[in-house]
Amino acid sequence: MPPLLQRLQQATKMSRRKILLLVLGCSTLSLLIHQGAQLSWYPKLFPLSCPPLQDSPPRPKHMTVAFLKTHKTAGTTVQNILFRFAERHNLTVALPHPSCEHQFCYPRNFSAHFVHPATRPPHVLASHLRFDRAELQRLMPPGTVYVTILREPAAMFESLFSYYNQYCPAFRRVPNASLEAFLRAPEAYYRAGEHFAMFAHNTLAYDLGGDNERSPRDDDAYLAGLIRQVEEVFSLVMIAEYFDESLVLLRRLLAWDLDDVLYARLNARAASSRLAAIPAALARAARAWNALDAGLYDHFNATFWRRVASAGRACVEREARELREARERLLRRCFGDEPVLRPAAQIRTKQLQPWQPSRKVDIMGYDLPSGRAGPATEACLKLAMPEVQYSSYLLRKQKRRGGMRLRPEPVLDNPPPRPIRALRPGH
Repeated sequence: MPPLLQRLQQATKMSRRKILLLVLGCSTLSLLIHQGAQLSWYPKLFPLSCPPLQDSPPRPKHMTVAFLKTHKTAGTTVQNILFRFAERHNLTVALPHPSCEHQFCYPRNFSAHFVHPATRPPHVLASHLRFDRAELQRLMPPGTVYVTILREPAAMFESLFSYYNQYCPAFRRVPNASLEAFLRAPEAYYRAGEHFAMFAHNTLAYDLGGDNERSPRDDDAYLAGLIRQVEEVFSLVMIAEYFDESLVLLRRLLAWDLDDVLYARLNARAASSRLAAIPAALARAARAWNALDAGLYDHFNATFWRRVASAGRACVEREARELREARERLLRRCFGDEPVLRPAAQIRTKQLQPWQPSRKVDIMGYDLPSGRAGPATEACLKLAMPEVQYSSYLLRKQKRRGGMRLRPEPVLDNPPPRPIRALRPGH
């Protein structure tokens, strides 16, 4: 018997058997308590169907991640996954200074000065910014994994045109808010250098820190150089059209469980606010106008599928299918037997009312069934919480954790133009 147990036996006069049972019981209780902390978020819904090779030792979960949140690419859903992971593991999330609102002073080049001091040094970063490699590496710890996500440029441009139609001057100039009219003669409406002009031309390239005015038709070397720069920094470039497969690769890269990447779809437009299908001619015109984005997407879409093949396509597809099935179970558990996205005006829970960019675009969200409370409800709330509310919540929480008083924030010198504010539901 180990010396510690001998001393315990002498002090308590208990038999060796009773001491061993007591120790076993305490260990089991500790395990249950630990599992209970996990259950307050999500139960273990399924095992991993594609475990690592037997000769590969298990890796600890990677805890430092920088996600470049590109525009209109399902980035808000990825951000929510990272926010929830960080909160479950008590990690610090880099959040914008209030003068920047919920973005890191976009569209200015990112600076570490844009990060709220209560959220430094961070483990996770996931809010909108324009990529600046040196500044991010100055902020994030060594060993940080960098990831981003791209979307097919024609579908992305249709979303940008709809979402920012009231704010991007190039889009406002178009008669009848016609995407077809814009793409027929984009130079008639577009002015380089205008505020929010980046939403009207090669937005992916701009978000990645590139020059969105360059064209691969005139300079193939520039696109090749931009691709090389992205590949040097980002360990994974996800593809929005293959979202679940992207999450499988993400969880493998970070040694996370599939449970860690469960999600609810966020920031989705209502069917009435988007084109059901983009005509082929319109898609070609959108890709031609955004040729730099198209080149980026085509390259990284090809590398994405090479990554899938390397991981084992059948294995990735099986995990993606299990992820979808587990996600559906979770949505039913959280939002009722028939979970549906609702217009903001129909969402009673204020914390779940999504940001509305204009009266012409309806952004949908989930609502919690009435009469529920407790840890499971809190987990469901976070699962569907929009970006603005979650960012504000995390900032308040991290300020309290750091002992900072909740008081009005000072204003940055030379603040950027104010980001677009949300409309109140029903307006």
